[in-house]
Amino acid sequence: MRINHNIAALNTHRQMGQANQGQQASMEKLSSGLRINKAGDDAAGLAISEKMRGQIRGLDQASRNSQDGISMVQTAEGALNESHDILQRMRELSVQSANDTNTDTDREELQKEVDQLSEELTRISDDTEFNTQKLLDGSFEGTLQIGSNEGQNLGIEIGEMGAEALGVASNEGVNFEVGDSTAANTTGALENDTTYSVVELGEEVNIADDGDNGSIDAKFGLEDSNGEVVAVSEDGSEYHALKNATKESELGEDALAESDITSNDGAKFDDPVTSGTVTTNGAGDSLTGATATIKFDGGESLTSGEYTVVDDSHNDISSGENGLVDNKGNLVAVSSDGEDWDTVSGEDLFTSTTTLDTSDQKISVEGDGGIDISSQTAADKAITTIDGAIESVSAERSKLGAVQNRLDHTINNLGTSSENLTAAESRIRDVDMAEEQMNQTKNSILGQASQAMMAQANQLPQGVLQLLQ
Repeated sequence: MRINHNIAALNTHRQMGQANQGQQASMEKLSSGLRINKAGDDAAGLAISEKMRGQIRGLDQASRNSQDGISMVQTAEGALNESHDILQRMRELSVQSANDTNTDTDREELQKEVDQLSEELTRISDDTEFNTQKLLDGSFEGTLQIGSNEGQNLGIEIGEMGAEALGVASNEGVNFEVGDSTAANTTGALENDTTYSVVELGEEVNIADDGDNGSIDAKFGLEDSNGEVVAVSEDGSEYHALKNATKESELGEDALAESDITSNDGAKFDDPVTSGTVTTNGAGDSLTGATATIKFDGGESLTSGEYTVVDDSHNDISSGENGLVDNKGNLVAVSSDGEDWDTVSGEDLFTSTTTLDTSDQKISVEGDGGIDISSQTAADKAITTIDGAIESVSAERSKLGAVQNRLDHTINNLGTSSENLTAAESRIRDVDMAEEQMNQTKNSILGQASQAMMAQANQLPQGVLQLLQ
């Protein structure tokens, strides 16, 4: 018998430690509900479950993204619902105006409502927003992230739905806005190092254009060698160059080529110049950004938008002619001199007081009010035009509705995927409470039994005392 090493007690102590450790692990799992509480519980299982958790949370966020996408689409589609109502009313007014039981006065009143409805169409297009992003002005082109991984997205683009884009804004009598730095010089431009006479203008300036006279309130003017007034001043110090003017011309920023006309040494006219001659340095010798007045000769008009002047290298343009193409590349007008423009079918379209050349010059047409229903012929034609606008809005709403239905299915699919992946992750990460309770009970009993056996093992060395009696 040995007393220095109680092997039975050591063995029992080891077994009791294992039982206590197992019991503590079971209690940790039972209290957290997780089978894996730390990497040591299951290193491979932890890595797999964390990857699954990333997928699950990505799927859940993608579902929320899709729901936000539906809200955005519904916002746009709801606005277009009102646009549809407006167009239907415009069509109703056009049908009414096309009936010759109406007088010109009646049609003027009908035109007023059409003008207001057209402006409201544009306002809806410009002001409809979702999370500060404009939806219907043609600028929205975005991506919805509808999956948990890279590249799992849906592109969405919403067209412009304003009156001009739909072709129901008036274009009669509006201005071409020259938008390129290659704008042609006009009669009102000042040439370099040229001497001009200073003349008193009184209250009126006559400028030759298409037969109308311009009236500009100014005191002094600069007159070229041909006797034509090319600049005016109210104080004799600051002169403003004139463009080719119509009777609507005014002295202001829109009528300027260069606000400050200086002498050839670069100095401004600090002292009033009210008589004699002056020499300029050519300030304003190009009317960049000026407006070129146009006049429609017939019943035809241009749809509002941006156009580009092209040469005869474009298809369907005869040699030596210029053409006008829209932003889709379609030829809409031709001209042999850059001023008199006809439709592609040969009908008169418009004349301009500024020659439009082919240096990739871009012009824009802006509507003023609603589509014309002021006559029986115009109103009859407006019906077809509005029908086209209604079809455009219908097509856009149909597209948005299809996207919404697709997102509904996307949400359902994401929910199913998230549910099944969560179940798989749960089998790896979560604890089986019944099984772990059984393990905890086993380890608890083993621990108690180990304690009892430890007491018995500690009594064994006392048997040596019997030998010493």
